[in-house]
Amino acid sequence: MDTQTVETRDPLLFLAGGGEMGDRIAAFDWSGSLGPIEAWPQSLKTIVAFVVHSPVPIVMLWGEDGIMLYNDGYSVFAGDRHPVLLGSKVREGWGEVADFNDNVMKVGLAGGTLAYRDFVLTLNRTGEFEDVYLDLDYSPIYDDDGVPAGVLAIVIEISDRVRAERQLLADGDRLRFLDALSRATEASRDADEILTVTTRMTGEHLGVSICAYADMDADERGFTVRGGWSAPGVRNAVGHHRLTDFGQLAVSTLGEGRPQIINDSRAELPPADAATYLALNIEATVCMPLVKEGRLIALMAIHRDKPHHWTEAEIALIHEVAERSWAHVERVGAEAELRETAERLHFLNETLEARVAERAAQLQQSEATVRTVFETSFMAQGLLTPEGQVLYANTTALSAIGATLNDVAGRDYWDTPWFATTPGMADRVRETVASVAAGESIQFTMPLHLPTGERVYEFSMRPAFDPNGRIVALVPEASEVTARVRAEDALRQAQKMEAVGQLTGGLAHDFNNLLAAISGNLELLEKRIDQGRVAGLQRYIDNAQGGARRAAALTQRLLAFSRRQTLDPKPTDVNRLILGMEDLTRRSIGPLNELEIVGAAGLWTTRIDAPQLENALLNLCINARDAMAPNGGRITIETANKWLDDRASMERDMAPGQYISICVSDTGTGMDAETIARAFDPFFTTKPLGEGTGLGLSMVYGFARQSGGQVRIYSEVGRGTTMCIYLPRHHGTAEEEALAHSGETDHGDGERVLVIDDEPAIRALVVEVLEDAGYIAIEAPDGPSGLQILSTDQRIDLLITDVGLPGGMNGRQVADAARVYRPNLRVLFITGFAENAAVGNGLLAPGMEVITKPFAMKAISTKIRDLMDR
Repeated sequence: MDTQTVETRDPLLFLAGGGEMGDRIAAFDWSGSLGPIEAWPQSLKTIVAFVVHSPVPIVMLWGEDGIMLYNDGYSVFAGDRHPVLLGSKVREGWGEVADFNDNVMKVGLAGGTLAYRDFVLTLNRTGEFEDVYLDLDYSPIYDDDGVPAGVLAIVIEISDRVRAERQLLADGDRLRFLDALSRATEASRDADEILTVTTRMTGEHLGVSICAYADMDADERGFTVRGGWSAPGVRNAVGHHRLTDFGQLAVSTLGEGRPQIINDSRAELPPADAATYLALNIEATVCMPLVKEGRLIALMAIHRDKPHHWTEAEIALIHEVAERSWAHVERVGAEAELRETAERLHFLNETLEARVAERAAQLQQSEATVRTVFETSFMAQGLLTPEGQVLYANTTALSAIGATLNDVAGRDYWDTPWFATTPGMADRVRETVASVAAGESIQFTMPLHLPTGERVYEFSMRPAFDPNGRIVALVPEASEVTARVRAEDALRQAQKMEAVGQLTGGLAHDFNNLLAAISGNLELLEKRIDQGRVAGLQRYIDNAQGGARRAAALTQRLLAFSRRQTLDPKPTDVNRLILGMEDLTRRSIGPLNELEIVGAAGLWTTRIDAPQLENALLNLCINARDAMAPNGGRITIETANKWLDDRASMERDMAPGQYISICVSDTGTGMDAETIARAFDPFFTTKPLGEGTGLGLSMVYGFARQSGGQVRIYSEVGRGTTMCIYLPRHHGTAEEEALAHSGETDHGDGERVLVIDDEPAIRALVVEVLEDAGYIAIEAPDGPSGLQILSTDQRIDLLITDVGLPGGMNGRQVADAARVYRPNLRVLFITGFAENAAVGNGLLAPGMEVITKPFAMKAISTKIRDLMDR
């Protein structure tokens, strides 16, 4: 009976009730390691049963390879390594501590035991390495023959307890140091002395090489290290430094009021930025900013001359020291100011009687002086009641209308000769009086028709308050600026004419060159045909077409500058776009120049015309290359996400919001202020004659503005230039390029197309292209005749119309009217203008497209077929 019971007993019964790991061990495929469970030796089953039922984290390592079997407690300890560890070899499962486990297996299989307390191992349990503190006990496991066959490990993690104990020690050490620092500085009343003691004690406590403090320049671009402490033999960094020399990371981080933390200058910073730190023997640093009312005003910096991983405790201590120091310095300053104020008050009290008499005499003199100043001022000045009645006006104000004070005193200010003869001005002055009586101060330019002639004034009005804050009078003032306004108008007109002259001169020069190339080649082509010399004619055709393409490109650049080019914006991943043109960019800048691309992680999407952006970036890189000739240098293309607040957007002439920036930096000659001011002007160039049209940067500027963004230049002569394009964020994902449809053709199948164009040559070209492609073409020279055809019942599959038609009806009007009769009519607009100007800011109905002149015949064929197939 007993034998039968043993034979029929469930071989997995010893795992029953063993939790999740009991179930996993039962279901695991052991054929490649320990063999089927039912064939395991009894000693193995017994110890496995003990392990899975134990609440303590236990792992057993069976055999020479240390095959791992463990319980639920150990699975929690293993983290993300579970459940892969089950059935693995311990040396492979915990590869980072393979040597340690080699020793464990060696000792255990020899029958020995091991025990460790407060032992630390560096393990990777969650994708990152960490120090894990453990109590470990290892003992041998014996097989059925009493021979050591494995190792049993009890694993108790005590990381939280150890860290808590160390944190208590660190907190105690930190508090003792801060208490000592407070006692050392509490009696001091001198700011520099406080900072000198603070930096010395902090530097010695942390064991660093330098602890210094600095004041920021008013423009926040540089700082002066005023003092501090340095370890023996270490040179301090006292003196003036430019913040930008320490890299864009330092500028942005400290400017936002966040500490800059660098553990290893060489590894974490670009080479150019790291060089500044290394020149000062700084390999690791923590820099704490002091920001007041939105401005960066001071720094406290801790440096090491070797790489160092700054702990949270160190950073917290540095932050607290900086905050306490600055608070102490401010308190000392406030106390000194209070002492000075008290001394002044004491002196004033002792001399009060004498000063009262002196003050009375001064008031009498002041009243006479003020009246004299008012009466002799070139500025028209007055005084009104809070309701707007005239109390006083000086001689300058009265002479402008040929009146005396008696003529205007007591009258409503807006109902006086100053304003009565200027249309609309009396109402505006009445509104101004009401606003100023409510507490506002108002200023504006005021053109007036006065009895003495046409005059322009800079006019202002402000309230006058009594000691209790009540408005007791209104003070109007006006300064005549007639001559200045006329001079400014004349200057603006002259500048406009100069700009027009420069633009038209540049256009005439470039277009005359292109027309000469086109007409000359056509003339030679005609001559060779007349002579019967048909060989070699293709080069004249190619040359003429090349001139036409260059003329079209010049037109597109001008349209880009004026923000009227035809764009095809799509959501775009700019990092991917830049990487995609990297090879082209490297070839364009040549082997003498180094190219570095720094793409921001998580860069937002923007909605732009990708080819136009590529063209703009290539322009900027070529300009950077030329600025570094002939010796070459480094070009950096860097992207970033930017959230511009009111202040930042105002500085960049943009609306507040979210943008991406694409910055192209070089190490070239840089630009002076005059060159920066003219850089975007069309046809302005600093390159030698014949080496540039002067349209590259104006095209970049126009593209950015038309795309809703901006371009800004940051440059310093002799140090290089950074050109930054800012483009608005698009809230969506980048669209993948559509795959070309295989097997498509641009041939027609007898469809009927109406062509409306007032230019016979263009109309004939389009008709010929249509007929060659298998379409039936119908012609009309203007809008009314075309609309007459469209109003009939004959079949029309597509309308092709120029936008700028004569006869009082343009192409858009024709299309809109035609769709009354034919709601589904497809329309292709042809225009020599930009798309937005041609069709009303690009607001096209479905089934409408635009193609701009000049266009290739292949392009219009493809466009027609695309419309037909929709």
